[in-house]
Amino acid sequence: MRKWSILGLGLACTLTLVQWGKLRAQQEVMISQYLFNGLLLNPAYAGSHPYLSSSALHRNQWLGMEGAPTSQILAADGPVAGGALGIGGLAQRDQIGISTSLDVSLNVCYRMRLPVGHWAWGLRIGGTNYRANLADAVIWDLGDPAYEAGLAQAFVPKVGVGTYYHNERFYLGLSVPVVYAFEEPLHAGAGTLFEPHAYLQSGAVFHSHRNLTLKPSFLVKYTEAAPIEVDFNLHAFLNERFCLGAGYRSGAMWVAMAEFQLNNHFRVGYAHDFTTTPLQSLQSGTHEVMLGWDWGPSLVKSRSPRYF
Repeated sequence: MRKWSILGLGLACTLTLVQWGKLRAQQEVMISQYLFNGLLLNPAYAGSHPYLSSSALHRNQWLGMEGAPTSQILAADGPVAGGALGIGGLAQRDQIGISTSLDVSLNVCYRMRLPVGHWAWGLRIGGTNYRANLADAVIWDLGDPAYEAGLAQAFVPKVGVGTYYHNERFYLGLSVPVVYAFEEPLHAGAGTLFEPHAYLQSGAVFHSHRNLTLKPSFLVKYTEAAPIEVDFNLHAFLNERFCLGAGYRSGAMWVAMAEFQLNNHFRVGYAHDFTTTPLQSLQSGTHEVMLGWDWGPSLVKSRSPRYF
């Protein structure tokens, strides 16, 4: 009963944090291969595998458009204290036009073993360094003193939370990666710039054939000033080595994905986004490449491939 009481309290706290504050604009970066980089969306994902796991990802969005966004993400996590705790580090660099941001965070979670699976509650502590090279901006008002410095820079501390349940064939997560941002370095009290974003995701694994495994999944993204966005994905694992996937992001794009498990340690992935918006005539799509590296003494005892 004590375990279930803690479970209910943790979920209630997370739901309260989701509802806390006003949710306004889509500000968080979104990648297509988040299914294999769960730490980006949820700090409670840390330590969800019995071995150490890391990944590197590069995303080039709207290829062919000048100043289009690019992102690089490094993530690593693993269990500590006999699996009772999970810890992970996350570094993310984003560039769009003359603006660059570097986000670094520490993710820690408490993991509770249930009769079937594990439930975890996570905390993210970090911050983002924002830079804008104003010297490269196209300036219409040449006398504007705001652009005379040439370089604008500010560091914003941030805090996030999440909860995550998983077993061998199912997962469910709810997270708010940025619950609070100390945004005073960016402005002088002229309104709120950062608002929480809520993510609800779930998926399941079905072994339909000896050499074929299917994994349907979804992700719901909520922010007040934009329509609710939903991702639907379906992955097929062939011979426990090769994975093909397709996804649809509501009102925006289709996604094609592929991942190959080179051996017990290394995996590579690629994703291509096909937008359905008017931007499709101005660019040639979005490309993502990913490299994953898993290691540790528990790796040889684990099932291959990684389903999530």
